[in-house]
Amino acid sequence: MKIIIAAGTGFLGKNLEKYFADKGNEVYILTRNPKRKNEIHWDAKTVGEWKNWVENSDVLINLTGKSVDCRYTKKNKKEILASRINSTKVLQEAIDLCFNKPKIWLNSSSATIYTHSETHLNTEDNGIIGDDFSMNICKSWEKEFFKSKTENVRKVALRTSIVLGNNGGAFQKLKMITKLGLGGKQGRGNQNVSWIHIDDFCKAIQHIIDNENMSGIINVTAPNPLSNEEFMMKLRKEMKVPFGLNAPVWQLEIASIFMGTETELLLKSRNVYPQKLIKSGFEFTYSNIESAFNDLV
Repeated sequence: MKIIIAAGTGFLGKNLEKYFADKGNEVYILTRNPKRKNEIHWDAKTVGEWKNWVENSDVLINLTGKSVDCRYTKKNKKEILASRINSTKVLQEAIDLCFNKPKIWLNSSSATIYTHSETHLNTEDNGIIGDDFSMNICKSWEKEFFKSKTENVRKVALRTSIVLGNNGGAFQKLKMITKLGLGGKQGRGNQNVSWIHIDDFCKAIQHIIDNENMSGIINVTAPNPLSNEEFMMKLRKEMKVPFGLNAPVWQLEIASIFMGTETELLLKSRNVYPQKLIKSGFEFTYSNIESAFNDLV
């Protein structure tokens, strides 16, 4: 297959590129700063020569979006929204101009679209979507993505949870704080953590591409979310760290200012279930956190 990954130089993009390239596919990356032969320049806002690479492609994967691991200042909020909407809009424009369009377009979204939930398990069918900055970002993003129906282009919005891997993402930070003895529960510790191993993430994308009846919104997460307290305890156990100091909310609020991030990323309860993936016969290599930690630590 010919696969285009927009904004594919980050953690998820690098892993997807390797996964698909290892299977003999042609993978091209749309990036603002091309450095390799398979990287093509784009600004994520305007149609340019990069459109010619989308022509005749089989798969388009869009991972574009300013990281939410920042302070939610007015400027950052504006950039978080604009980066997601503009890139989705311009990819639609490019596809509309293509004679041979991609067969499937997978667009990033986030499991953060669901409201804080400690008891309700959110599937694609019964998920409860709330109303705050993060949820509204996701709603606007998906609305832009599904606004135009394109004949013969299958559209999938990937509501992805925290992806665990050793070469990027949140897991490196979690291991570091655990090693320093700070790997206790965060806040009350009863907020749920929805997660997926990076290998299963890549496998799930392949599965969605291969299953032509899969479209629309798909939760990309392992089937067993667990509480933050349990998550950190199992990580300490796997890393053989005997103790972990708990971090109350007030401490996290202060630390988040110095670290240039927001406490929501740690304290929001994401309780998400991959109903569509399970129903379609997808088999997780790492369905529980113990197996994931055992592989990654």
